[in-house]
Amino acid sequence: MKIDVSAGLVDGARIVPSPNCDARPAGAHPEVLIIHAISLPPGKFGGAGVERLFCNSLDPAEHPYYAEIAELKVSAHLLVRRDGELVQFVPLHLRAWHAGQSQCEGRARVNDFSIGIELEGCDDAPFEDAQYRVLTDLTRALLQAYPAITPARIYGHSDVAPGRKTDPGPSFDWARYRSALGVPLAARTPRR
Repeated sequence: MKIDVSAGLVDGARIVPSPNCDARPAGAHPEVLIIHAISLPPGKFGGAGVERLFCNSLDPAEHPYYAEIAELKVSAHLLVRRDGELVQFVPLHLRAWHAGQSQCEGRARVNDFSIGIELEGCDDAPFEDAQYRVLTDLTRALLQAYPAITPARIYGHSDVAPGRKTDPGPSFDWARYRSALGVPLAARTPRR
């Protein structure tokens, strides 16, 4: 997997442009990865709900939960679907709106200096082998393209928004992911 840093695009990703992004502040660049999990409707996989949410086209009449979230303006840089398909919503040099109210490494405004990766999933369902493979390949490419990002600077959404968010959740196998990257689990010590 390769990354075109100047364009902020991941080679092979399907591009679905989200309007929910903007320029990073002057001097800000990707320094950390934030791993998320999302499913729409909750606990259901394979539909178009996530893409519609990130593109502001979610139909509130389609599902009762959609009525609660249809007005949100959120996105992520990338989504890894259950089958391993990689979808890119926001170029990596821009700020995606994924972390919300959060703090990481003693700093607020985590969106300013992070890349957000969503995994199609939820707290109570295991993630797929294909997702771990794609996430590992993607992470390796990001580590190479953005030297400020290191394995110790990879966090779950729950690490940067404790009490507010639980994703990627207890079903995400951090040990498997770290092992695939060749780093010890101890490298994942959250630093808020």
